[in-house]
This record gives sequence, C-alpha cells and structure tokens, in this order.
Amino acid sequence: MSRQSSPANDAILRKIDAYWRASNYLSVGQMYLAANPLLKRPLELADIKRMLLGHWGTTPGQNFIYAHLNRIINQYDLNMIYLSGPGHGGPAMVSHAYLEGTYSEIYPAITQDEAGLQKLFLQFSFPGGIPSHVSPECPGSIHEGGELGYSLSHAFGAAFDNPDLVAACVVGDGEAETGPLATAWHSNKFLNPITDGAVLPILHLNGFKIANPTLFARISHEELDQLFRGYGWIP
Repeated sequence: MSRQSSPANDAILRKIDAYWRASNYLSVGQMYLAANPLLKRPLELADIKRMLLGHWGTTPGQNFIYAHLNRIINQYDLNMIYLSGPGHGGPAMVSHAYLEGTYSEIYPAITQDEAGLQKLFLQFSFPGGIPSHVSPECPGSIHEGGELGYSLSHAFGAAFDNPDLVAACVVGDGEAETGPLATAWHSNKFLNPITDGAVLPILHLNGFKIANPTLFARISHEELDQLFRGYGWIP
C-alpha cells in the first residue's frame, strides 16, 4: 500500500467494508448465537443464547474505527496502540484478534473454522469463558474496557516516554461522564511533544449509556466543539 498522504481508493474501501462486515458478524455472533455459527440453516429460537450480554451500540463503531486505524497503520508504518474504553465492547476486540489469527495462536482450541467459531461464540460472557468487556484474556489487551473511565488515563500512560507511539483511545460517551475520564481530558497539559508519544482520543458518540441518554449527545455540535477546544484539543 502506498505510504503517500492520500485518501483510500475504491479497492481499499471495498476491502475495509468487507473486513468491517466480517467483524460485525463475529461480534453479533458472540452476543447472540449458541449454535448454527455460519447460519447454514434457517435460524431457530434454540440457536439463540438464553442470556444476552454485550453492547451492540458500541460494537459496530469500534469495528469501524479499528478497521480504518489498521489502514493508516499500514499506509504510514505507524507504531500505534488501540485502547477500547466503552463498556461491554469486548466482542469487537475479540473479533479482530480472531480475524487476524492472533486469537487462534494464543488459544489453539479456538480454530479458524466452523468448530472454532462455535467455541468462540459460546465462550463469550459465559462462566469459564470470557467477559463482555475487553478483558486481560484478549490478546494485546492492556486495558479492561468499561472500567468506569480509565481508558484515556491509560492512553496517556502508554504515550509518556514513548515518543514514537500513537495511543488511539476510543472513549464511550457514557464513560465520558465519569469523574476519571472527565479529568483525563486535561492530561494533554502534561504531554511533552519532544519526549512523549501522541494521544488520539476518539469520542464514540452513540448517544446512550446504560440507563439513559448521554449529555454529550444532547448538546449541540457547536457546544461540544467549543468544550473540547477549551480542554486544549482540536476536534
């Protein structure tokens, strides 16, 4: 792929779209499917899990961000780390680790075939399996998503003293209302552009948290823009 500064062409966008749809399928399968992982037969009630966990609201957006960050990592040969903040967004990161082959390397029983897919889906949010957050069991995880607002602090911690690192941090808009996250926006005051890496916060404004709509989604874009400019960011 060319490293020159240019937008993605149609061929690249088609590949990204296919990758995004595959990751969305793997994500929704983890949340909902107890059987029939490739839908080779018509879906039946018995195929659906009795207990459903995981937050679909945040998952497609995180899959979209992850796919496009992969594109620019390849295009510019970046040293980048992804931190997933939104709660119950675990299916997204597990899906990408599985698509990339890393998950099967770490967990050989989760093979890249129909049988492995069945195990991948069944283990999600199940006793003895994996949590609905981005947990330490997920390959590459240094932050457990949904930890009540610590994602941006962890992103800055990763960037301090790592001058070549870009820490891309996806912040859930519900998470953004917590005290730790609301304070962490100000950590840019401590970042030294000579010795430290860069932090790229990405606010995932899907409009809702666990119980009700979010504040950031209920103010105007102009007010939101002014708020972050006041924090010292350029939206």
